[in-house]
Parts: sequence; C-alpha cells; structure tokens
Amino acid sequence: MKINSLIYLLLSSIFILASCEDDVLVKPSAMLRLEYPKPEYRTVETDCPYNFSMNDNATMVKKKRCGTNIYYPNMKATLYLTYQDIRNNNLDSLLQDAQKLAYDHTIKANSIPEQPFVNPDKNVYGMFYMINGNAATQAEFYVTDSINHFLNGALYFDAKPNFDSIYPAVVYLREDIRKLMETITWE
Repeated sequence: MKINSLIYLLLSSIFILASCEDDVLVKPSAMLRLEYPKPEYRTVETDCPYNFSMNDNATMVKKKRCGTNIYYPNMKATLYLTYQDIRNNNLDSLLQDAQKLAYDHTIKANSIPEQPFVNPDKNVYGMFYMINGNAATQAEFYVTDSINHFLNGALYFDAKPNFDSIYPAVVYLREDIRKLMETITWE
C-alpha cells in the first residue's frame, strides 16, 4: 500500500508541476504615449519689474520679493522663478550663482547643454540649461538686462527623478521656459 501511495503522490506531483506552465504571450512593442494640450499663452502682468507670457495650463503663485512659482498640475511640476535687483556691480556673482546652481546637478546629469539667449530689442540676455538625466531639476535658466534686473528659474517635478518617465513632460515644459524667456519684458 505504501508503494501505491508513493507512486500516486509522485504522479500527482508531476501532473501538477506540468500543468503550471504559463502560455507564452508575445506583447507588441510599444512606447508610452503622453499627449498634453497645445499650449496657449497669455501675458502675465506682475507687481514686479518684469512681465512675461505664461501657458494657460499652468497656475501662477506670487511669492515674496518678486519670486513666482508656476505650477503645472497635470504634470506635477513647478517652475520656480527668483528675481533679484542688480546692485553694486553684483552681476558677476549673480551669473556665477546661476551657473553653479545648474552645474551642481552634474553628479546625476548625463549632460547639461547650454543655449544662450540674446534679444537686444527687449534688452534681455540669458542662458538656458537643459539638464538631461536623473537630476533633481530638468531645466534651469537666467535672464537679465545686465543693468538692473536678474531673473533665474528652475524646473522641478513632484516625483523621484526618472528621466525616461518624465521626458515627454520635460520637452513640453522646456518649450514653455523658452517662451517665457522670449516674451519677458522689464519695467
């Protein structure tokens, strides 16, 4: 009787293990498709010595000392703007600080391409830093008139930085930053 039980147990185990096979299901290759609404821009009048155009899909929150946060709720991202007056020939230190803020992300960034911005008609000069990789910020910039005004900004997401996942939003928001830089005017 013991041998029959042992054979029965052995055969049952083989059948159970053989029936646990999953069918191989080939999944088609695909890429994540994120679509964002086409941006529509409006001019924002601030109580500060600068104005700019902003995406209607974002909300603006004014902060102390002419700082501004532009929040994108659909992307869970915020563009932090900081304004400073140029005083006592401090333009060099403001420029160095802005560059340092961008390059502090080299530890996690794969690359940081720079894009100079020059608009002599509006007296706006600056630099746009596209930070590629799993860095805390994906874009930084500054604009100045080189005499009185200095505005810098940094883009942050409310999520752990995973460049592959947030890349579509990064591309969209970098265009918004470019639009801000192109439309800024000084008072």
